[in-house]
Amino acid sequence: RVVAGVAAGVADQLHLPVLVVRIAFAVLATAQGVGVVAYAALWFLVPLDPQGAQPAARRSQHAWVQLVSLGALTLGGMLLLSSARAGIASVLPLLLAAAGVAVVWRQADEAQRRRWLNLGTRGALLRAVLGVALLLAGLAGFLAARGELGAARDGLVSTGVVVAGLALLAGPWVTGTLAELGQERRARIRSQERAEVAAHVHDSVLQTLALIRKAADDPREVSRLARSQERELRSWLYGPVQPAAGTLAGALEQAVAAVEEATGMAVESVVVGDLPLDEPVTALVAGTREALLNAAKHAGVPTVSLYAEVGPDRVEVFVRDRGRGFVPELVPQDRMGLAESVVGRMARHGGKAVVVSGPGEGTEVRLELPRD
Repeated sequence: RVVAGVAAGVADQLHLPVLVVRIAFAVLATAQGVGVVAYAALWFLVPLDPQGAQPAARRSQHAWVQLVSLGALTLGGMLLLSSARAGIASVLPLLLAAAGVAVVWRQADEAQRRRWLNLGTRGALLRAVLGVALLLAGLAGFLAARGELGAARDGLVSTGVVVAGLALLAGPWVTGTLAELGQERRARIRSQERAEVAAHVHDSVLQTLALIRKAADDPREVSRLARSQERELRSWLYGPVQPAAGTLAGALEQAVAAVEEATGMAVESVVVGDLPLDEPVTALVAGTREALLNAAKHAGVPTVSLYAEVGPDRVEVFVRDRGRGFVPELVPQDRMGLAESVVGRMARHGGKAVVVSGPGEGTEVRLELPRD
């Protein structure tokens, strides 16, 4: 330590060169001895670093040269101020405030600084108000120290009266102009929204109605077009635009759309939760698609329900129909739809599939996949 290790400790804490800290103490020492008091207070209050056997101050070979130079500069500055009778007290509040802000800013990490700078509208307003308050306080302290606070106060009162008069004269006009601007902005927003809705309806509903009119003699094609447009319109009105790509919900949505497109059967689907696709989850989606296709081929019903739920330990999918049903044990061995494409596929990927059905009772296919 050159003296007490205070400058070296502060420099290490603030990640600054020790010379910069010594210059700061020297400059503050000219401010009626504030630097000396601060140095003594830090020496007394701040504990020693248990690992600071070799503080940064000793690492410099020019520590004593720096100390002597700074001492000479400090003494010269104090003599200059004393001879010129320029008291530092007039700017001392500003110096202390700037030093405090600088220390607080330097102590914060980068994330904290970003949070301070990105507080939104309220944060910006708060920073503006705080900055104005600090500016006014600093100016008031500066003027008070110079004995000019009374004159400044009188000038501010006169200026305030003039500003108030201007506000009374121009206030109604400004208020009316702002109200007109707000109304114009709201009208423009409504016009843009109507244009967006009209464009979407033209590109989707009106085009689909034109296709339905052309295919009026084909009930299956009409049903397919109507179902596809209903699904798209519901998604646009009530839900997200599209499920995220590469997830279970997105893959099931694509499988449902493909089955409806290929078979004309309506699929009422509900998916609770989501998770990223991997090989087992992809197999689950493929098994679900096969179960939907089997229902479309053999159930003889216009609608099938699909329910999928992602739990904390497993994923479950239910495909149900109220069709003619069958006896699973009596299915011929050469019919590989459910046996291989559903049950076998799930078993190969660590899951299971259960088929429950009976003549005239409909069919339920339950697919279950454990989560790692």
